[in-house]
Amino acid sequence: MTTANVKLKMMIVTSLFAAIIGIFAQITIPLPLVPITGQTLAIGLAATILGAKYGTLSVLVYLGLGAIGIPVFAQMSGGLGSLFGPTGGYLIGFLPAAFIIGYYLEKTSYTFMNALIANVIGMFITLTFGTIWLMIFANLSWTGAFMGGFFPFILVGLIKAALAAWIGILVRLRLESAKLLYV
Repeated sequence: MTTANVKLKMMIVTSLFAAIIGIFAQITIPLPLVPITGQTLAIGLAATILGAKYGTLSVLVYLGLGAIGIPVFAQMSGGLGSLFGPTGGYLIGFLPAAFIIGYYLEKTSYTFMNALIANVIGMFITLTFGTIWLMIFANLSWTGAFMGGFFPFILVGLIKAALAAWIGILVRLRLESAKLLYV
């Protein structure tokens, strides 16, 4: 297979994961300040399956689609207002989270335990970005931002991190054995 064909296939897979993130974003449990969504699970899956480069690129494509107004963010929202609203820090935090998850796995190995560690780290990165942004955006104290934007998401985040690790490694291994993954 030529290098151009491999790049084209990986760009298609990257775009597919951007769409998957957008679909998972519509799975929401509303909370007062920030809803619980399926986005972080999809971010973990993208990074675990695709690695740092293509996982992060899929998040970048997703954020770009949302930024130009395509309703891919939670509750079918889109536009720059979403990126600069109360949930903007979480959205921006997806980028370093995806990169770190993929990078950690590339530097260690693609095992469930490493994927779990990487996804938990990614969860804390996303929550930290979101909480700091929420503190600034909503003019909250550190305690208020932590209680509204971090603490309620820890347990659900750990569950999503475990699911992303388990499903992500399983899918990655299957795609590798079928010679459908070129990372």
